[in-house]
Amino acid sequence: MKTRQIALCILILLTTVACAAEAGSETASSPAPVDLPTGVPSTGTFTPASPTFTFTPLPSDTPLPTDTPTRTPVPTVENLKASVTAELLSCRYGPGPEYLYLFAFRRTANIKLIGRVDADNWKWALVENDVPCWVHTNFLEITGDYKNLPVVYPGSAKLPITPYYPRSEVLSVERNRETNQVTISWLAVPISAGDYEDESMQQYLIEIWRCEAGQLIFDPLATNFTFITVVDEPGCSEASHGRVWVQEKHGYAGPAEIPWPAP
Repeated sequence: MKTRQIALCILILLTTVACAAEAGSETASSPAPVDLPTGVPSTGTFTPASPTFTFTPLPSDTPLPTDTPTRTPVPTVENLKASVTAELLSCRYGPGPEYLYLFAFRRTANIKLIGRVDADNWKWALVENDVPCWVHTNFLEITGDYKNLPVVYPGSAKLPITPYYPRSEVLSVERNRETNQVTISWLAVPISAGDYEDESMQQYLIEIWRCEAGQLIFDPLATNFTFITVVDEPGCSEASHGRVWVQEKHGYAGPAEIPWPAP
């Protein structure tokens, strides 16, 4: 009887040791996550912080040398033939995506280009049509260079004028000569909700010809605010200038010319 009790105790002891060893091996095969920062739960999505970059500006008394390029005359052609390469290509009343929409050309449509904007950076061309409109040249196959077209904007090509709203008035123009920023503000001209072309239309269109890296570039900007700030650098042979239009679905009121401050 005593021998039997001893054998039972040995059996219980061996079973306990085996269970403990099994539990230990299970814990070792499932380590705690180490790929998350401390304090972040192991479930859900973790987005690491963006790296921070340090920018060291150039000393203010050491301006970079800038060369003022001169425009090279190009041969002008009266028109150019082109074919549309996009499925649907918007044609707008003005030379840019913020101007009012007229209609769209389908792929392979054959069109005739008759003019361009007075800016070497702007890739929009005027299309001959019952109502001439503007397209982006990136979506055209052109028989020639669109920069050889005559400059028609601003000039002979006009925006449709609305009879329903007055033009705005430029209230102030301020230049920060340290940052080359020009801030323009103008008089508000409220537009009725029913006179928006769509929900994305902006009621003020600001056309800016400004200097950047020695080149006069064209920027048509749109906003619902009555002020805007742009960067206008010194170093261009031509003077910067601009104007403000009031935009609504029937056309444009204005323009109000911006008395541009000297650099």
